[in-house]
Amino acid sequence: MTRTPAPAQHASVRLRARARPVRRRPAGPWLVGLAAGVLASTAAFLTPVAPVPVQVLAAPAALPAPADDRLPDCAAVLGGMSPRAQLAQRLMVGVDVDDPEAAAETVRGSQVGGVFLPGNATALLQDQALRALQAGARIPVTVAVDDEGGRVQRIDELDGDLPSAREMSALTPDEVRALAEERGRLLAARGVTMDIAPVVDLGGQSAGEVIGDRSFGTDPDDVTRYALAFAQGLQEAGIAPVVKHFPGHGRADGDSHAGRVTTPPLADLRAADLRPYADLVGPGAPLTTGALPAAVMVGHLDVPGLTDGLPSSLTPAVYALLRGDYGFGGVVYTDDLGAMKAITGEYDLPEAVLAALDAGSDVALWSAGGDPAPILDALEPALADGTLDAAENTAAVTRVLRAKSACG
Repeated sequence: MTRTPAPAQHASVRLRARARPVRRRPAGPWLVGLAAGVLASTAAFLTPVAPVPVQVLAAPAALPAPADDRLPDCAAVLGGMSPRAQLAQRLMVGVDVDDPEAAAETVRGSQVGGVFLPGNATALLQDQALRALQAGARIPVTVAVDDEGGRVQRIDELDGDLPSAREMSALTPDEVRALAEERGRLLAARGVTMDIAPVVDLGGQSAGEVIGDRSFGTDPDDVTRYALAFAQGLQEAGIAPVVKHFPGHGRADGDSHAGRVTTPPLADLRAADLRPYADLVGPGAPLTTGALPAAVMVGHLDVPGLTDGLPSSLTPAVYALLRGDYGFGGVVYTDDLGAMKAITGEYDLPEAVLAALDAGSDVALWSAGGDPAPILDALEPALADGTLDAAENTAAVTRVLRAKSACG
């Protein structure tokens, strides 16, 4: 039986089933003629590969939301859900993109709120496979990829290459917005509803480091302008964006995939790294309005003056900072809890998920896949005995359902 200690008991425990590492493709050529000047059309920024027919798929979670008075009341929807069904909405599990039937069975059997498509396989993105996955869900499933461009992209083998954030920063924000809108339409046509992008971490690292060329730059104002353009392009295409990695991975002293890392102190982050969050997702900010408001992803970071010995994704003060000081009212996701050693080096998956939800995350994400049932088996008694606060659980599930227009 998997041991699931209460969140206060953070003993060093090795993850029993080793997670697959996050796969990143090497950067490839994408902008023919850049040296000759700005291209006349953003269409030229996508370098096509062998054409693959695209069939437009139903994507319930990405459709524009009806007016609130046409949606069922959230309290009524939650009232008709069991505690386990509510908790399942707070999970986003990685699925095997090469095995559409298994992915659909994961949804049918667990009714998880979201699935994450890791790696570079494409079977689940073809032949209406995601429509079959959605058909097994009683509540529409959020289908997420992390299609940032450059080293981290998911549909390049089907629909062409997307430039990295660093490369896109050589363009104008309007060109980036158009580029992201085109990419978003390609994602939506394949059944994706969410892109875990853009990165709003400040850069400065060499291109191949963990953030490196995934960042739009070192100046908070530049990062804000370009991230806003990219995110709004996704929204216009019907794709929900996720800004990351709160409170800022760009100046950390290492890679949280490889182990614990430390950022500058909180006061330094406030002066620079956290400014894009205030401008993009604070009260009344441009990415928080409309039918597809942005979500935020919290990283696995040690922040002097804030985290006090825990990774940021498991620290209540981090979520209080995001909700309180920065006024974010949308859905908050963890970074990967199943394939990053900043977490897996010390916590097994059930205890990491429980600790993250208890700390204040709305949704726990892990890319390693597997059966979500043992996680739900650990969460149900925690909700019943008050380890997970019932009112906070209701608020989190409500935010998740509203984000995908399942209630209003």
